[in-house]
Amino acid sequence: DALSKRVEDAIRLSDFTTLSSIFSTDGSGWQSLGGTGEQRTLAAHFVRQAILTTNTSFLPAAFSSHQARRVIDTALSYLPATPVENGSDNTLRWKLFEFLKVEEEDYVAAAQVLGGMRMSDMEAHEKCNVYVNIAECYLEEDETVEADSAVTKAGSVVEDILNPKEHQGLILRFKSTYARVLDANRKFLQAASRYYDISQAHEQIDADDLLSLLGMAATCAILAPSGPQRQRILGLVFKDERLSQLGTIDKFSAHSAVLTKMYMNQLLRKDELVTFTESLSDHQKAIMGDGFTFVERAVIEHNILAVGRLYNNIYFVELGQLLDVEAHKSEKVCASMIVDGKLKASIDQVDGMLTFIGEKSALIGWDDAITGMCVQLNRVADLVRVD
Repeated sequence: DALSKRVEDAIRLSDFTTLSSIFSTDGSGWQSLGGTGEQRTLAAHFVRQAILTTNTSFLPAAFSSHQARRVIDTALSYLPATPVENGSDNTLRWKLFEFLKVEEEDYVAAAQVLGGMRMSDMEAHEKCNVYVNIAECYLEEDETVEADSAVTKAGSVVEDILNPKEHQGLILRFKSTYARVLDANRKFLQAASRYYDISQAHEQIDADDLLSLLGMAATCAILAPSGPQRQRILGLVFKDERLSQLGTIDKFSAHSAVLTKMYMNQLLRKDELVTFTESLSDHQKAIMGDGFTFVERAVIEHNILAVGRLYNNIYFVELGQLLDVEAHKSEKVCASMIVDGKLKASIDQVDGMLTFIGEKSALIGWDDAITGMCVQLNRVADLVRVD
């Protein structure tokens, strides 16, 4: 009809003013259509022509025009429930997504555009690609709730991907994005494990990127709550032959020294953590409900366990001095660790003393072993003399 012809001519001539007058929701052209059905039909016609037009400069110019962008937004929001011919609406969304992401760096708007994709006829790898792109964009703006939702949807289809070897790049992007979401949500233990696993993908990822992933694994392992699982991931990173290479990257220059001391159960001083702390992202520097940052809490818990390998018991005043915190705060952390099963010890509040249970140090164990061996050696020597 005449209105459809006006749309085609306006697209051919990049006449955004005419398009705006037609698709303005408070304009006479749009309101003159006979109900929602005709509006949807015209919206689908516009989308189809915008993709099929021989005017190759139309879309780039339209994306840069606020007037034309309003037309595109209106058309996409009024599309019929049935798919547009040749999936033109999805094609338009992809093109607009790339423009918003690359040219304008408006990551939230880009994610929202992809969120409207019709995916009922897509294969699993195509759906996964959409969700991963959405999650990546939301992560750029620290929108962790939305990123979590998108990467969860990606996880629901990634196992259905046919011929996974052909889509290894996409699967690794999903795994990396999932690790970043865990990291952003401060689930550092799980994030460390994910980062480490991806850092082993030697055939698919550049060596420099793999080293950065190892650095991220080290960061999250250090920040994770104390416990056997954390010790396991610390061990994996510690034993990785590339650990010493982290010093070549400014962001990870202090990680090897800090992680090594943690894995070896050695006390960490505050001055040894300055460079490491400065390298952290904002969400990793957040203050928790107990008044400690994640790194402060992680290091205090680590040092308490390290002290338990050197002492049978210790006054909280002395412990506070070792931890560089007030005595009552050290007692509070110890009490919390005991309740959570992270520390085997008892607290004498009258004397202000912490007594470790079954936490003797490797040094003490070594001394006991040496003593036992010496006793046995003396006995053997005595027997030899008697004979």
